[in-house]
Amino acid sequence: MEAKAREIFRAYNYHEIRTPILEETQLFARGVGADTDIVTKEMYTFDDRDGSSLTLRPENTASVIRAYIEHRLDQRPGVQKLYYIGPMFRRERPQKGRYRQFFQIGAEAIGSESPMIDAEVIEMVVEVLKAAGLSDFKLLLNSVGDSNCRPQYVERLREELKAMAPRMCGDCQRRADTNPLRVLDCKVEADQPIIDALPSILDYLCDACRAHFDAVKHYLTDRGIEYEVRPRMVRGLDYYMRTTFEVVHGSLGAQNSVLGGGRYDGLAESLGSKVPAPGIGFSIGEDRLVMSVEGAQTPATLDLFIAPHGEPALRHAAVLAREFRLAGRSVEVGEGKLKRSMEIANKIGARHVLIVGENEMAAGQYALKNMSTGEQINLTKEEIAERLTAPA
Repeated sequence: MEAKAREIFRAYNYHEIRTPILEETQLFARGVGADTDIVTKEMYTFDDRDGSSLTLRPENTASVIRAYIEHRLDQRPGVQKLYYIGPMFRRERPQKGRYRQFFQIGAEAIGSESPMIDAEVIEMVVEVLKAAGLSDFKLLLNSVGDSNCRPQYVERLREELKAMAPRMCGDCQRRADTNPLRVLDCKVEADQPIIDALPSILDYLCDACRAHFDAVKHYLTDRGIEYEVRPRMVRGLDYYMRTTFEVVHGSLGAQNSVLGGGRYDGLAESLGSKVPAPGIGFSIGEDRLVMSVEGAQTPATLDLFIAPHGEPALRHAAVLAREFRLAGRSVEVGEGKLKRSMEIANKIGARHVLIVGENEMAAGQYALKNMSTGEQINLTKEEIAERLTAPA
């Protein structure tokens, strides 16, 4: 799956970035949001020997932006397109599709406010999921406004929740006052009818945000990418603004979100940057994606299994294997009796088996068996190389 993702990222000119697993706690408190579930409930945080507070990264966007600022990546030409693959940590209740150490595949495009970039990122997401073998997924889309229009909506939400919050879960009752927008992200089933009755943020977008959102939708339509607008989808992190999106899949039960993302134009400034760094990104829950496509993927086949018999043949087989590997073929060398080697080759799905013994070495020709057809033919090393390059 990661290999497929890397191919897609390369096609879109994304380059890998690796950030530390440990970061200063304040980075996530400021970047993710002090009142989010991640910061208040889920982070693994501890004091270092000098008394400073460190945290195992619960997500990677804040870390990437921190690195972007620290290493002055804004000095590089063009939009900075970065991707990451690695472990994150949250202390949640383990269940299907949710782990305390989990893996994410993510990307960030930093340095542009253009809605075209938003659509391109979403297009790339769709291509990664398709390449991974996922089908029948649904793309959900929304805009959460910006610092010009969102405050008015938040105030309206706070007013509406004064009467409704007492009937909601404990978290919603607390958020109704401290961060009303987080109420919309509640997953408690009993609260959903109340949330559905709350005002829509799309009715409060300013002209600039509305035009941006309309442009994103047009760009997606031009690409033939289907989506569903969900006005109450705000995502769980404070840094999002304008475009937010999520992909859900039915095979995962309650944890049906495969990935989420959005725009975070003010995040760099909130982390101390004096240079604006508008950006948009996403992170795929790799564990959940693997669960969704398990069984649908055909395992990569082994090109050649070499079955030597005798010590001289084993040494010769090792040299042959090296030559074929350097030519780009995948090769395994067996040991022991020929019958056992053939059984192993069959079980691991080798396309061909090459039989190497003293007679073959002396003649310079080796018995190559096609495991799908059963055909066996004597060939030179050069002829075998040609056979291996043929399609499976």
